[in-house]
Amino acid sequence: MWTQDEIKAYLKNNLKESRYKHTLGVVETAIRLSDIYNCSKEKAIYAALIHDVAKYESDERLIEICTGKGYKIGTIEKKSPYLLHGLAGAIIAKEKMGINDEDILNAAIYHTTGRENMTLLEKIIYIADCIEPNRVFLGVEELRIITFDNLDDGILRSLDDNIKFIIDRGLLLHENTIKARNYLIDFK
Repeated sequence: MWTQDEIKAYLKNNLKESRYKHTLGVVETAIRLSDIYNCSKEKAIYAALIHDVAKYESDERLIEICTGKGYKIGTIEKKSPYLLHGLAGAIIAKEKMGINDEDILNAAIYHTTGRENMTLLEKIIYIADCIEPNRVFLGVEELRIITFDNLDDGILRSLDDNIKFIIDRGLLLHENTIKARNYLIDFK
């Protein structure tokens, strides 16, 4: 398995500077959250590092990477292939970087959509991606406060905000996002 420094070097060479900076912000936030919520810091760092490894692959390449490994691409992913960057990134991390831990790989896969009954690590990477220090949007400070006080409340708020954003733009909602939200509400 690649070391964290080897992954950082790969990312520095394969991501735009702003995306690399974002990734380091996700790492920083994931570390803080793993300290608060008692999650493996090492897993959080690896998952944060790989979450956007395929962010700049073309739509065609994302589909090719995923279908080449036998994954079925749904209607929503066909219309919005960027949603596949987490899955494609997990495939790259496994094949190129030797990361085989399913919890780390799943955290990368579901960091954009979330999913029903997310693991602690999946939750941390999902929300760290939203609230890392370089993110600037209306309500991000409040979302950070909520998240550092209660992880599930922060995720639920983020899911609600993302769903509203998607609806306002007339885009398709991914079923994983809906299931993630419903599970959290039902779980509370």
